[in-house]
Amino acid sequence: MRSLTVFSFFILIGIFSCTSQPVKDKGIITGAERTDLYIPKLEGKNVAVVANHTSLVESVHLVDTLLSEGIQIKRIFSPEHGFRGEAGAGEEIKSSRDVKTGLPVVSLYGSRKKPEPKHLKDLDVVVFDIQDVGVRFYTYISTMHYVMEACAETNTDFMILDRPNPNGFYVDGPILDTQYRSFVGMHRIPIVHGMTIAELARMINQEEWLKNGVKCDYEWISCKNYTHDSLYELPVKPSPNLPNMRSIYLYPSLCFFEGTVVSVGRGTDFPFQVFGHPKMKNAEMEFSPRSIPGASMNPKFKGQLCKGVDLRDYPLDSLLESPRIRLNWVKFAYENIPVEDFFTSYFKKLSGTDELLKQLKAGKSISAIRKGWKKDLNQFMNKREQYLIYKDFTRQEP
Repeated sequence: MRSLTVFSFFILIGIFSCTSQPVKDKGIITGAERTDLYIPKLEGKNVAVVANHTSLVESVHLVDTLLSEGIQIKRIFSPEHGFRGEAGAGEEIKSSRDVKTGLPVVSLYGSRKKPEPKHLKDLDVVVFDIQDVGVRFYTYISTMHYVMEACAETNTDFMILDRPNPNGFYVDGPILDTQYRSFVGMHRIPIVHGMTIAELARMINQEEWLKNGVKCDYEWISCKNYTHDSLYELPVKPSPNLPNMRSIYLYPSLCFFEGTVVSVGRGTDFPFQVFGHPKMKNAEMEFSPRSIPGASMNPKFKGQLCKGVDLRDYPLDSLLESPRIRLNWVKFAYENIPVEDFFTSYFKKLSGTDELLKQLKAGKSISAIRKGWKKDLNQFMNKREQYLIYKDFTRQEP
């Protein structure tokens, strides 16, 4: 295989993406913080909350906020990483009771992904409030899908407290082929979809993507002062291995490596900010993954010295001013790690197609690969337009 130099590796290659140039947020107020709009609607009702550690009203957890207002919370549903956000990726979450409030916590990550009818029979409304990162394979939106489906099947109201999408200023990547549908990719959307959870929920509902085409009776509380040009900095890390904004911006590109032999730095102090392998050539740094409670207890290449590429100094301005999935990083690793089985079967689930794997193995150029996305992306952008709530880089009216 042809080797690339580290210099050529860093060249940004790409011919198509739907983007804006984001600007610093101007006093964005999340849906959860607009308590005057939704607490009156919850008074006197039996409520369940889909929440985790990101579900904050300023610095107070949503559950504590609702309880202080006298809202009757019957139970909490928790997604991947758990209610307190301390479990590692893929770690099974068990149902329990919240230590602070004593409320029952029903896990929706593990053997159960969807609430059972018994969990909803005594409810009037389910409130969803979780910070997403705007990427198809980030599983909070899959949890939202299943909760919406359960609510539709039991005639339970569903309310979304919307939050900004930190990667909401562009759209990029291949559209999911439903042949590769899984919990890390459930919808016919690109990898970076450029929608908030409320916008995506509108699409899921109206496009009849819920099982048997059922529709959920839902409403949303929108963010104030947010547009898709907003550069929103998350006040709390959304999951253990996305510790800062750099990792969140790099995540759409680096998560492909989860379907390969490459480490993305899980088990280090800088996950999703490096990538490497013990046999990587043309590497510029070294790291050794270790057990980190709450993040990666058994990371790839635990205790081994990996040679890799350090993105901790990669200019954020480049990521923000020219946002796109950096396939050249995958290509670089593929051409510089001399192993026979570079890709795993998980790669197809992450990419949502078998075409990308074939193209990379065939040595197709990045520009040729991206050209193949253009038609489907244009069709998605037209569909996406129907469900937007906020001012967008594809239109000017609110």
